[in-house]
Amino acid sequence: MSVVEMASRVNVAAPRYTIALARPQDLDRLPSIELAALTLFDGRGLDDVPALVTGEAELRTAQETGHLWVALADDVVVGFAKVEVIESSTVHLDELDVHPEHGRRGLGRMLVMAVCDWAAAKGHEAITLTTFREIPWNMPFYASLGFVVVPPEALTLALASIVHEEGRRGLDPALRVVMRRALDARLTRAG
Repeated sequence: MSVVEMASRVNVAAPRYTIALARPQDLDRLPSIELAALTLFDGRGLDDVPALVTGEAELRTAQETGHLWVALADDVVVGFAKVEVIESSTVHLDELDVHPEHGRRGLGRMLVMAVCDWAAAKGHEAITLTTFREIPWNMPFYASLGFVVVPPEALTLALASIVHEEGRRGLDPALRVVMRRALDARLTRAG
């Protein structure tokens, strides 16, 4: 029997994916997911990877404050989204990562929508993020979710501070873009 015939006879179920608020036991897996996701950017301006990895204390605080969501494959963490409230009306999507082995299955989209739903339910008016301008799966992905580019002259003090900090950590601001999505509690899932 060939490998193909054997594989067709084995009933291997696809993982069941869910999105949930992060639990304390999920935190240990997040750095390896972030590092695996960063490999997709090799040669694209992320030369100082260790400086870009989210710290353990930062992840724990986000989990404890309800600002960290995970994508689960049969209860195993395979992705995450972390937010910060940067202004009374605005939440910033600080990190979004999906392990490449689980990529292209809609998990990033589901994580972003979970964050948008949460932010709208909390009464926030917008969600912002920074991403790479020229990488095909970054800016266009967020644009497909209703995010629009914020021109540099329209940055709030909080967003300008985020851009400055990214530059200090080695991310070239010329390669980055700030995006914003207006939130409406009635329309979050639809738009």
